[in-house]
Amino acid sequence: MEDKSSDKAKNSKAKKIHIIHSKRRLIQMKRKEELSHNIRYISKVPVKLVMDTEFLTLHPSDSLSKLVQDLRGEESSAVVVDEEGRLLGFITMKDLLNFFEPPRRYSIVGVNLLKKYSLNRASRVEDIMVKKPITINVKDDLGRAIKLMLETGKHHLPVVDDENRVHGLLEVKDIIRLIRIVSM
Repeated sequence: MEDKSSDKAKNSKAKKIHIIHSKRRLIQMKRKEELSHNIRYISKVPVKLVMDTEFLTLHPSDSLSKLVQDLRGEESSAVVVDEEGRLLGFITMKDLLNFFEPPRRYSIVGVNLLKKYSLNRASRVEDIMVKKPITINVKDDLGRAIKLMLETGKHHLPVVDDENRVHGLLEVKDIIRLIRIVSM
C-alpha cells in the first residue's frame, strides 16, 4: 500500500514538474515572439531618439595633445566641426592608434610611440581626422543606421541634418542598449 501511495506521489510530482516545464516553455516562446516583434519595431525608431547629444567636438586646428587629453574616460571618438557646427571630419581611437605606426619588429614599443608622439607634437586634429566620414541623417531611422553600420563596418556615425550640422552621435552601444531595454 505504501508503494502505491509513493508511486502516486512520484507521478503527481512528475506531472507538476512537466506542467511547470511546459509553462516555462510557453513563457519563453511568448518572450521570443515579443522580442522579435520589438526588434522589428526598433528598425522604425528615429535615430534622433537614440543618438547621444553629448559628444566630443574639436576643431581642425586643435592640437594632437588636446585630442589625446579629451579622449580620456568614456569618449571613444570626436566630431570635428567648423564654427557653425558643420561636420568637417571624424576621429576614433582607432584612427589615433593608426597615426602612431606599429613598431618595427625588434624595437621597444613604448619608446617608438613616445618618439613618434614627441616628433608630432605640432600635429593637428586635421592631420588625423577622416575627412569625409560616413554619416546618418537626423531624419533617418535605426533600420537605415544599422544597415549602414553593417555595410561599412563603422561603429560610430555622426548624425547630421541637411546642412551637414552635427546633432549627435550614434554608436553601436546605443542600439544595443535599446535592444536590451525592449527585450526585458
